[in-house]
Amino acid sequence: MSYRDTEHLRVLIANERKARLALVAPIVMALGHEVIAREIEVSDVGPVTARERPDVALVGLGDSSEHALELIDKIVRKATCPVIVLLHARDPGFIKEASKRGVFAHISDADVEDWQSAIDITLRRFAEYHELEGAFGRRALIERAKGILMERHSIDEAGAFGLLRERSRADNRRLVDLAGAVVDGYRLLPGPPRLPQR
Repeated sequence: MSYRDTEHLRVLIANERKARLALVAPIVMALGHEVIAREIEVSDVGPVTARERPDVALVGLGDSSEHALELIDKIVRKATCPVIVLLHARDPGFIKEASKRGVFAHISDADVEDWQSAIDITLRRFAEYHELEGAFGRRALIERAKGILMERHSIDEAGAFGLLRERSRADNRRLVDLAGAVVDGYRLLPGPPRLPQR
């Protein structure tokens, strides 16, 4: 995922109060975005997030902070978009709990003119987060492939990396793709022979 244009986004709005949903939606649309869903129920927000794949979700703090935190949990678990908390009034305790659940930012009714800037920053940080997560995943895959080569060829770590790098160049393949092939191929190899049971 990379940072992209944030002029026309698909936005999910979640809040336990219908009146708040009705107030927030026109503001989001005035910013040039499409409101793809307005959710109240915790049980519905996860499937809607998975199905609609919004670019960003705005979760409002309604009557119950637990309800809002459950909405955040469901959206974050789907990991399709960043979550921004929408506050009607300051609530540092809620923000602290929401941050533990993976929100990327918070905005307030008092700063409507700053909503677009907050969305822009949030989407950039979300893209960077996913790029970093991907880099860690690629590194872990290469480390696993090196471990397999070390065990199979009785070589050290530098030797295993050298083998991967040389083969990558010779085959004109990305190092991470070759590492994936090594790991996948290793899974297909038979395990150690079983000793007969007595």
